[in-house]
Amino acid sequence: MRSNLALLLTTVTAAVACGVRPAAAADPQYSAEGISIPAATIDEPIRKQFSLEAAQNYLEQGALAWKRSRNCIACHTTGTYVQLRPSLSPVLGTPPQELREFLVEQVNAAHGTSIDELKKGIKPTEVAYMAHGMAEWDAHVAGKLSPETRSALSLLLKLQSADGSWGNTNCWPPFESSNYQAATVAALAIAAAPGFTRDLKPEQAQVVEKLVKYLQTQPAPHDYGRLLLLWTSNHMPKLLSTEQRQAIIEMLWSHQRADGGWSIRTFSTPEKWGGGNRAEKLRAEAEFKQPPSDGHQTGLVVYILRQANVPASDQRIQRAVQWLKSNQRQSGRWWTRSLNTDNYHFITYSGTFYPLLALYHCDALGPLSQTE
Repeated sequence: MRSNLALLLTTVTAAVACGVRPAAAADPQYSAEGISIPAATIDEPIRKQFSLEAAQNYLEQGALAWKRSRNCIACHTTGTYVQLRPSLSPVLGTPPQELREFLVEQVNAAHGTSIDELKKGIKPTEVAYMAHGMAEWDAHVAGKLSPETRSALSLLLKLQSADGSWGNTNCWPPFESSNYQAATVAALAIAAAPGFTRDLKPEQAQVVEKLVKYLQTQPAPHDYGRLLLLWTSNHMPKLLSTEQRQAIIEMLWSHQRADGGWSIRTFSTPEKWGGGNRAEKLRAEAEFKQPPSDGHQTGLVVYILRQANVPASDQRIQRAVQWLKSNQRQSGRWWTRSLNTDNYHFITYSGTFYPLLALYHCDALGPLSQTE
């Protein structure tokens, strides 16, 4: 998300800025007092040796800079951080308490907003990211469901749309791209919270049932959506049949590139990303017919396949691990070109978290101190 729940900027900015802006000068990708992360570019040098420490520094500093300079939960940075960082605590340590406290502040701000207001625009998806972040913290750090997380999830359940999804926008794929995508975030939040579903109130249980039915019956908008569905089913086993899960897994193998990686651009036609407002930009890219592998999609696919019990020893997984180990940039991130603009390429942030999760689940991270 590009703003906090007050949405002082998001609604106006997203409505006006759904067109592609011209490329900006090479401003820092993230900056705040004491933090400056260089622009993400395709020509950033590749590291000679994989460094977990460099990747961690990029992710931690990027999240802190965004929080301190923007003061919001943004899907591409702080939203990604709060959802994914807790599960890496065994190798990276407990996430900074500053970001946990900030997440609680944002949830409290949501509770100060009326339900009618929270159902507008992208706000339901913002709450879903927050609730998922709270649930992941409890699952991997606290070890039990906290009152704050229960409260966040209870609020989330009140924001379901009539069809079973959660409201989103469609002009900033892949995160702010569809109500379908938002529904998967809500489902992951519910599934991750320790013990939450054991004592649901009847009206809450009905919401969860409606969500499951939505995901079981609503066709995914593209193969990227099917990937998100598999991710969700890894945590809600009854969501898909064994045959349905295997069909998605085979689809994922069909997208693997010759170099062992995956490209996000092969997972949808330009017209089906969000509202199709990026189609002209995507079709004009020099690599349109043969898009290169990228960190976001390679990491995400491997991470989800491992969760789906595909063995790390599978040769196709090992090829992907080799690609990840061989394509980290000097800053610690992995390059992924934005689907939206050629300015800040914030997708390199998730494009760094997903590779770390993939390598972690393949027992291929190595020690934190491993640097060039």
